[in-house]
Amino acid sequence: MNDIDDWALETLAVRAGLARTKEGEHSEAIFPTSSYVFESAAHAAARFAGDEAGNIYSRFTNPTVRIFEQRLAALEGGESCVATASGMSAILSTCAALLQAGDHIVSSRSIFGTTTVLFNKYLTRLGIDTSYVSLTDLSDWQQAIKPNTKMLFLETPSNPLTEVADIIALSNLAKQHDCLLVVDNCFCTPALQRPLTLGADIVIHSATKYLDGQGRCIGGAVVGNSKLVGEDVFGFLRTAGPTMSPFNAWVFLKGLETLALRMKAHCDNAQQLAEFLEAHPSVTKVYYPGLKSHAQHALAVRQQSGFGGVLSFDVKGGKDAAWKLIDATKLLSITANLGDTKSTITHPATTTHGRLSDEERQQAGIGDGLLRISVGLENVKDIKNDLLRGL
Repeated sequence: MNDIDDWALETLAVRAGLARTKEGEHSEAIFPTSSYVFESAAHAAARFAGDEAGNIYSRFTNPTVRIFEQRLAALEGGESCVATASGMSAILSTCAALLQAGDHIVSSRSIFGTTTVLFNKYLTRLGIDTSYVSLTDLSDWQQAIKPNTKMLFLETPSNPLTEVADIIALSNLAKQHDCLLVVDNCFCTPALQRPLTLGADIVIHSATKYLDGQGRCIGGAVVGNSKLVGEDVFGFLRTAGPTMSPFNAWVFLKGLETLALRMKAHCDNAQQLAEFLEAHPSVTKVYYPGLKSHAQHALAVRQQSGFGGVLSFDVKGGKDAAWKLIDATKLLSITANLGDTKSTITHPATTTHGRLSDEERQQAGIGDGLLRISVGLENVKDIKNDLLRGL
């Protein structure tokens, strides 16, 4: 049997999109070329006119990038994927390709701080306005929708409080109002959650995170159907050029091969660490969907096949206590990146969400005592012991 439609996710992550050259290489080839040679003038004209499929220029057609796109599309259950230079360029490309002046976005308030800056500072210059709502309050979404609303945007689980949105309910709401539902699936990846099968129109990824899994490269991706992504978002990429490099695409391909194994291990470690922190007297609250105390635990059980590798927690003593804990660690990496094999720790109020106003952080529930950990693949006992230095 060699029918890709029958392959499990683990098989797709290793095999989908692979097209060997005449050299017969087993690992995917890297094509570090800016341009391609045509057989004749007529051949070149046919490629540029779109009458014949094939490579034209690596800003928008590269064999290595194409394998990554086809593999990620297969994992997410989408028809098309467009790889981009970063996760933020994936969001920008989606908005620039699918929205126009006068349009309106309804976005979750619980999104990455830089995404908020993109919406508030730069999309407004293009005549695109954004309203922010509670991720988990469906009535809040409903009330914020206007006649010119064209897009609902969210991350689930959210960063950094790991709130979980009901994708099916939001999909139904988006369809009622003729809006696109765009879901950032960075925290779960298709190994744990497939938003397209739950009714989302578009999935966004920062490939920099779990898709790579080892903190090596920057990249992003947009996944959806052949019209919205395959034509519209691709058209923006072709013209504007927020392009993924062939080398980075190759690194992400290697990351995808171990995605399912890594995500299971991240989930296992995060669950143990969340339970440990919840029982510690210096911790006032732990945010992790795998805990029964989490407000959307039951929804996460239905919607996800695992709870992810990211958790956050509040410590007694506010910013001073949070910084003291961070500075006491010797194993954990003090960095705002996540999705790495190495555990990382950060203080969201002064890093990932530091560019937000005090009011915006307060509305998002990000206090001075909040810490976020991306739980890596070290032995969880060592992670606990490292945190105990500061707790």
